[in-house]
This record gives sequence, structure tokens and C-alpha cells, in this order.
Amino acid sequence: MWATRNNARIYSDLMMTMENDNTADIHVMIADSPALIEAAQKVRYQVFYEEYGAKPTPEMAAKALDFDKYDTLTDHLVVVDPSQSENLGVVGTYRLLRADKLKDGWDFYTADEFDIARLKESGADLLELGRSCVMPNYRTRPVLQLLWEGIANYLAEHQIDLMFGCASFNGTDVSKIERELSYLYHYHLAPDSLRSRALDDIYVDMNILPKNEISHNMKQVFANLPPLIKGYLRIGATIGDGAIIDHNFNTIDVCIILPTHLVTERYLKHYQRKTQGKMPTDSQFAREMRAHEKR
Repeated sequence: MWATRNNARIYSDLMMTMENDNTADIHVMIADSPALIEAAQKVRYQVFYEEYGAKPTPEMAAKALDFDKYDTLTDHLVVVDPSQSENLGVVGTYRLLRADKLKDGWDFYTADEFDIARLKESGADLLELGRSCVMPNYRTRPVLQLLWEGIANYLAEHQIDLMFGCASFNGTDVSKIERELSYLYHYHLAPDSLRSRALDDIYVDMNILPKNEISHNMKQVFANLPPLIKGYLRIGATIGDGAIIDHNFNTIDVCIILPTHLVTERYLKHYQRKTQGKMPTDSQFAREMRAHEKR
């Protein structure tokens, strides 16, 4: 696992230059030390709790860290700006959990909110994406692209068939995002064979407005979506059935589902170049899915 290796796994081909206060080489890597993982947890705390109003446990508040039991199982993808001294230069992070890393009797984090049985029964090699955040000054398309190129390398190395995870709207008032939820339901609902469903006791219906009420204004509705959800949709993601309200994180969550072979052609060609053609687009799972889609 990359996070336990002694030497940092930096993708030199993903290096890029950004202009902030100083010119810096910003790069993406898998955290290779406890100190870098803690820096990622600090960034998560600053974004989720200090900026967006999530409710920390007393222990989290005392340490100013966001952490849970899954952090010891996951790889932590981090974006590092060497010109920044705070948090060892970590300015963004993603948490990556492969199915083969789950302990006996454990389920994915997403399973606390969504029934993901169909994903687990699909035969796909699964990767759960979570705890994604970027510091305010770095919320740009180049940084998001850098994160996704890091994920693409991870997919290639571990031959991942299908990615999934929670993505969030800030706030807990469903009425404020009824158009956005309805848009996701009508235009991006996952195929039945891979469709997750919000757990019954916390299920929030996304089919709030009829399709004809949003079809004339789709571009504006799409523009109103959170950047992360827009990014997922652009590369071909679909959405599970139902949303949930997470009062602790002050969010409304949906479930993102993205088979690797369905990454839209434009982005797939880009990631295939970045990974020297090693993206897992012709696995047994991918072939079976294509055959099913043709029926």
C-alpha cells in the first residue's frame, strides 16, 4: 500500500505550476507518513468543521482533526503546495478505500447512509471515494484536475472497476435544492443494476419536481450544483436513488456511482495518456456491463 512505503510516491508527470502569492510546484501524492495523514486530517477539519459548520466530537475539537476508524484502512491522496508551511503544505485531500482493505465484519463508510448491496454484488473491484476537500484558495479546475489525475493513477495501479461514495450539498434544507435534486434524479439516475438507495429510515425523495419543470433551465440548474458533483457528472458519474440529511456534517448527501469504463470519452483519453494506457476499461466486469447495456 502506498501509504506505508518509506519514499513518497510523487507523480512527476502530474507536476504543474500555479500562481498564488508565489510560484510553486503543486503535486499530488499518496501520503506516506503519519505526519502527512495528520496534515490531511487537519485540512479536513478546517474545511468541514470550521468553514462549513459540521459538528465535531469533543476529541476532534480538542485536536482540531477530522478522523474516524476508516483512516487506518485507507490511502490518503493529498495535494501539496511546497510553498506553504501550514499542514506540511497539504491543501487538498481525498480518502481512498479499496474493498480488500476492509476488516472482517466492516462495511464501507457509505453503507451507513445508503444500501450499496448491488455494488458489492456486481463483481466489480470497488473503490470508495470520500472525505474530499480543498482549501479555499485552491478550489480551481487545475487542482481538481490534478486530484483526478492522481485518482486515475490509483485506478490503473489497482485495476479498479467501479468508484462510489457520498457527495454533498452544504446545508440541510431540502427545499433550497429541490431543483438540483430533481435534476439529478431525472437526468443522472444510476442504472438499476448498480443503483444504490438511501436507507429507508433516512430516505429523502429526490423526485420532487416533474421533469418538465426543470428541462427548460437545465444549464442553470447544473451550474448551481456543488463543484465536486459537477466534476463527477462531467466524467460520467450517475446518482443513486434518494438523498439523506447528515445533521452532524450539515449536509445533504447523494451517492455517486462511476464504473471506470463509463468515464466519458474525452476524459478517458486524457487519463489513458496519463497512465500510459493502463486504465482498467476491459475487465470482466466492464465486458459484462457493456453486454448488459446492449440488451
